[in-house]
Amino acid sequence: MDILQTLTDLWESSGFHSFLVNGGWKNLIMIAIACVLLYLGIKKKFEPLLLVGIAFGCLLVNLSYFGPESTDALYHPDLWTNFLDHDSPYYHSYGYIMANGGLLDILYIGVKAGIYPSLIFMGVGAMTDFGPMISNPKSLLLGAAAQMGVFLAFFGAVLLGFTGNQAAAIGIIGGADGPTAIFLTTKLAPELLGPIAIAAYSYMALIPMIQPPLMRLLTTEKERKVKMEQNRVVSKTEKILFPIIVAMFVILLLPSTAPLIGCLMLGNLWRECGVTERLSDTVQNALMNIVTVFLGISVGATTAADSFLNLQTLFIIVLGLTAFCFSTIGGLLVGKLMYALTGGKINPLIGSAGVSAVPMAARVSQMEGQKANPSNFLLMHAMGPNVAGVIGSAIAAGFLLAVFGN
Repeated sequence: MDILQTLTDLWESSGFHSFLVNGGWKNLIMIAIACVLLYLGIKKKFEPLLLVGIAFGCLLVNLSYFGPESTDALYHPDLWTNFLDHDSPYYHSYGYIMANGGLLDILYIGVKAGIYPSLIFMGVGAMTDFGPMISNPKSLLLGAAAQMGVFLAFFGAVLLGFTGNQAAAIGIIGGADGPTAIFLTTKLAPELLGPIAIAAYSYMALIPMIQPPLMRLLTTEKERKVKMEQNRVVSKTEKILFPIIVAMFVILLLPSTAPLIGCLMLGNLWRECGVTERLSDTVQNALMNIVTVFLGISVGATTAADSFLNLQTLFIIVLGLTAFCFSTIGGLLVGKLMYALTGGKINPLIGSAGVSAVPMAARVSQMEGQKANPSNFLLMHAMGPNVAGVIGSAIAAGFLLAVFGN
């Protein structure tokens, strides 16, 4: 055996050769981005449960994929191109992916099939108390108002040349709901999943930095000092009936919301009915953790350098931030309107919690309220619009899917 030839072949098959010779410099940029995301997740604790997985998935794909000839890659974008091509014999063939894909291709099937986002919603439902929203139905209006950024970003994306499907997927970033953004994007614009998912989760993690300046800009000190009356106690019967009624109404209105709303309400029913404690505990903890592992790594795998490093990604990052800011503004403005209509009984800060980042957005409302008035406790009041935002973002996604999904 020619040792020199063996060493040459080994070198030419290595990633180092691709970095230096075959245009792998883009992969190096993505590896640097992955390291920054790891720093933000680990050191800064920005949504670490998902951001660390997404960052490491990004790292893995850019260490192993250097084009269609990368036979040892963990994720193959070219396979998914054939999977999504109507003219390909492999259109929507999961068997094709299983037979030819790497580890991350196989894990990604759960994203493409809508399994992981729906199961995340089930866990969110099991962990969330809908009581504050039930006791104060007006909070539904705040959750609806906080979807304003979704539609503004949609029209902005259309003006920038994105297709209707792509604009819908970009707009949903404004809902500040990572699973919903992933679910809708895989249905309408899977080629944009990487940048949309990273933008959605990054802005969710940055809520404590993005929202407070807007809250202080749009509200007066007098408004921020308002102490709200304690919510009424919600009965157990109300808490049991609520997920059943909401599931029936919303799914009949928008059948495309069934995976998200159905799982969200089932998880909440397990929490509230009092006879399924084991299932509720499993969904909140073990299942939620397992799905989070698979979801984070799979989404990170879609950030291959060739598909991520382009002008579209920059537009998505900017549009996502714009959408998130305007969603916050929409909630605050309706909160101010309620403040005026109720004679100062509602603190408009709770409107910013209408984005569906549960419970971080509600905590930010609480912190800003206490800065203005140390005896102010807005957390439970803010949880109403916060939970309404989860439902609102799912409904917005269902509407966009109904319009553009055919």
